[in-house]
Amino acid sequence: MRLWPFRRGKQKSETGSQPVRWLRAILRWCALVLAGWWVACSLLMVLYRFVPPPTTAVHVERRVQAWLGHKPYHERYDFVPLREISPNLQHAVIAAEDAKFYHEHGFDWQAMDRDAKWDLEGHRLRGGSTLDQQLVKNLFLGTERSILRKVLEALLVPVAEVVLGKQRILTLYLNEVEWGRGVYGAEAASRYYYGTSARNLSRVEAAQLAAILPDPRHWAPQRMGWYSGVIERRMSQMGW
Repeated sequence: MRLWPFRRGKQKSETGSQPVRWLRAILRWCALVLAGWWVACSLLMVLYRFVPPPTTAVHVERRVQAWLGHKPYHERYDFVPLREISPNLQHAVIAAEDAKFYHEHGFDWQAMDRDAKWDLEGHRLRGGSTLDQQLVKNLFLGTERSILRKVLEALLVPVAEVVLGKQRILTLYLNEVEWGRGVYGAEAASRYYYGTSARNLSRVEAAQLAAILPDPRHWAPQRMGWYSGVIERRMSQMGW
């Protein structure tokens, strides 16, 4: 008879610990999934050092959006080596999107601090500050803006720096970045907007293309005169 309260208390303790065990199990599974995702993305980057990506998270996202919205979707995507992309466009994109590209290691800490302040003030998160972050986002994460995406970016950017290196990051970025509705990469953008190859882009055309990168689905290069002029001045200041 005296053992009954002890047994009852023990049963209550075991019942109370059940949610804790479930929580630990869920956290372990989440950690395993995250680790598996990180390993898979890292291995893909090793592959992408040598071969063009057949598709990206942004490509898939846009196809799904078109399908869900019952809208026609035509993809223009033609991967070319960096030597076939005009230096004008290479310089214009760096000047517009990531002036410290060759001197930083994947992160622009000043820009990240500025973005954090914007978040605290209630503004929406902006896109990745560096080409590395934007490439990782385009390849693996899509365009949805959230704190989680920023965390996942941060996990992959060091891998991109080590595995790919600056020239391959620039090559992949210029070939994968969205330059309009269904338009991906420098070659497709050059032919779509100017009817010429990416290797033949003039300084003015390159600056116009770089100017629409913040919102390529709604802006047109030929209407970016003021901002493209700013980019050209930045290029000159950087010695290009």
